[in-house]
Amino acid sequence: MSESLTLGDRLRIARRTRGLSAAQLANKVAISPSYVQKLESGARKATPALVAALANALRFGQEVLTGQPYYGEPEAEDTVHAVIPELRRLLLCYDTPDELGSAPRPLPVLASEVDQIAALRRDARYAPMGPLLPLIISELTHVALSARDREQRQAYRQLARVYRAVNSLAHKMGHHDLSNTALERVRWAADQAGDPLLQITAGYLVAGAMLRQGAYTPARRKLLSLRTELERMQPEHSFTDDALAVDGALLLKLAVIESRRNNPEGANTYLREAEEVARMAGNRDSLAYEMSFGPTNIHIHDVHALIDMGDTEQALARLVEWAPNSSMEWTPPATTVGERSSHHHIDVASAKLTLGNRAGAFEELRRARKIAPNHTRFHPSVRETTSALLRLETHPTNELSTFGIWAGVSTS
Repeated sequence: MSESLTLGDRLRIARRTRGLSAAQLANKVAISPSYVQKLESGARKATPALVAALANALRFGQEVLTGQPYYGEPEAEDTVHAVIPELRRLLLCYDTPDELGSAPRPLPVLASEVDQIAALRRDARYAPMGPLLPLIISELTHVALSARDREQRQAYRQLARVYRAVNSLAHKMGHHDLSNTALERVRWAADQAGDPLLQITAGYLVAGAMLRQGAYTPARRKLLSLRTELERMQPEHSFTDDALAVDGALLLKLAVIESRRNNPEGANTYLREAEEVARMAGNRDSLAYEMSFGPTNIHIHDVHALIDMGDTEQALARLVEWAPNSSMEWTPPATTVGERSSHHHIDVASAKLTLGNRAGAFEELRRARKIAPNHTRFHPSVRETTSALLRLETHPTNELSTFGIWAGVSTS
């Protein structure tokens, strides 16, 4: 059986480790002592913003509270976590790599495989993606270090994309040290590639890491600086479609920051501005620079922001408002990348549980699992929602119990 500690258990242990009472911790994060007690007992769930605030107040990394990385199941150990040590070594030796046993494959062949890796990353298929990473990092590194001019820039561009895949895998699996190293390598490779939009994308990823650590002010400042740089790059505001996609992604990240700061007006302003950028780009969902920007992702962020700020009723009302008819709820189209779509269902599961809709919450978890099982299985919110469902059900169904075992949640 996998580890059975909940976030509440870990919070209580961390608080006692720091020698704080519930009242003292509550004062540090501006909530009531009874709320801390409800979090520790599992009677309330912590939003991502609150998890970040609690971790910062306790001077621990968020993984101490979420319990990441999650080990214990063959699926995790054999196909995902097993590649982590080799990736750490490769990223450490990024500019002085080991010798290859044979010549690297031609760059067009490597670029084609990077396209495959990028697609796996977008669909959160980490298990098949992980084993592909070490070899292609080694080959691209040798090509980039030995090539010249255009070929060298292209090699670094592909290397930046692979490093981004490492960042995603490491972050989602809970290996945050490797995730941060991968971000530095993305920035390094983007600089070497000489692609301004790729450099802004690298900065966007760093701002996302800041956001996850609760560093909202530095993240906001960085994103605004990136938007200023993007404006400077585009003559007379004549943004290309690629630049619009990047700008839209920056706006959505800014909206998330404002929601984490519990600033509804600020979040709404950025979301509406993102809608205007999407209209300028023809209201099409785009994968330019792997940003997944467009009307669908704006809807997903709109709901996410409301849930982040605790307005779950309004978040679920939006899903009905956007639906084709009143008997349905809006869901991302089947063409939406798996990581974004599954994240949406995980958010909605948490919101439905908050409003007491246990059956609806479990159905959302099942949808997320069907779309992106790797992402769903290793997501901290899934574990917390599943744990709450199991605790609330006097006699859990076999399906819920089986899901709990799959997600690594104790059913005892």
